[in-house]
Amino acid sequence: MHRIRLVLIAAVIAMAGCDPQSGSAASATSAAAAPTSAAAPTADAATAKACDTIKKDIKDNATKVAKAQKIGPPAGHIAVSAQWIAGSATVTEHSFGANEKVSAAAGKVQQAMAELSDEYNKSGNAKPSTAKLDAAIKELNAACSAVDTQ
Repeated sequence: MHRIRLVLIAAVIAMAGCDPQSGSAASATSAAAAPTSAAAPTADAATAKACDTIKKDIKDNATKVAKAQKIGPPAGHIAVSAQWIAGSATVTEHSFGANEKVSAAAGKVQQAMAELSDEYNKSGNAKPSTAKLDAAIKELNAACSAVDTQ
């Protein structure tokens, strides 16, 4: 089962980096032609963007988990477990560039999602509590609110 998870994680990470627009020659050319005086986004802007993206990721993941749960055991539990681990990888990916407080909160969300994945792998009849994830999301929202007020 751990081998399956590793393959799923590797696939999610590989797919997360596949942005057909980011590798195009046109974007490389336009980036090279951009004026050198253009300022890079500030850390706060990067953090705000990370917050928005992670919040969207959490909502999208919840929708996908709910859909996978409708499949029912045992195949549904495999799908739910895979979705939780995919969601955790996405949260990790989108937390890069965020400030320390938001990154730490996103790390807790990621960890809670990974733990839910583990719990769904343990039993076809598992109904793990999402209390830890809910608390982590609340902490992330608080960290992101601090960014919004700055």
